[in-house]
Amino acid sequence: KLLLSILILIIGFWIANKLHKLLTRTLNKASISKEILNFLLSLADIAFKFVVIMVAASILGFQTSSLIVVLAAAGFAVAMALQGFMGNFASGITIVFFKPYKIGDWVEVSEKFGKVVGIQIFNTILETPNHKTLVIPNGQVTDNIITNYSTVGHIKLELHVSMPYGESFPRVKQIIFETLKDTPKVLHSVEPEVGILNYDSHYITLVVRPAILPDDYWEVTFDVNERIKAAFNANKVQMAYSEGIE
Repeated sequence: KLLLSILILIIGFWIANKLHKLLTRTLNKASISKEILNFLLSLADIAFKFVVIMVAASILGFQTSSLIVVLAAAGFAVAMALQGFMGNFASGITIVFFKPYKIGDWVEVSEKFGKVVGIQIFNTILETPNHKTLVIPNGQVTDNIITNYSTVGHIKLELHVSMPYGESFPRVKQIIFETLKDTPKVLHSVEPEVGILNYDSHYITLVVRPAILPDDYWEVTFDVNERIKAAFNANKVQMAYSEGIE
């Protein structure tokens, strides 16, 4: 019986893998989103292998009905001990079926900004513009405000520029506006914002907010900063320095 059970496990898992591949090909042909597809395939894989284990256990003489009761009780105990994981699981189901975002969207969740590269049962995977990978528990996602920038189609950069008190703000503002108009990949369909953010002891901090596509985040950030510096030099706008720097 032991050898037969082992043989059934080996053959059964092999068949389960074949069924998983067949189901994958079948569902890929259907119009099912990638998030739901991965979720269904994960559940199907667990179900296939669970059936194989139950058959092998019954050959060894275990009462499968009693075994299921024991497993259910153990599962309940584990669930109570791992409420956080179960909460993340429930949140994962919510995200998959209600779709506040999808893979490829640029979002801000739990005060973290990035591109969705994976939606798992327990976690959402983001890649930040500087290529850091963030693993955010789904429970934190659904418990917080979700900002989906891909729904709007653009985001606004927030760049800070220092201006000496002796310079004319309207003049500097106009120079920055002209610079943004000539900058590739700045969206001209959305009006940029230039304003005074705060007053430091030695200079005024300006905020510059051009609209861009999320995928152009770093490229446009570097380009705008470089062009503003060149425009200041060309128009003889003095640069601001902190105390002790000449």
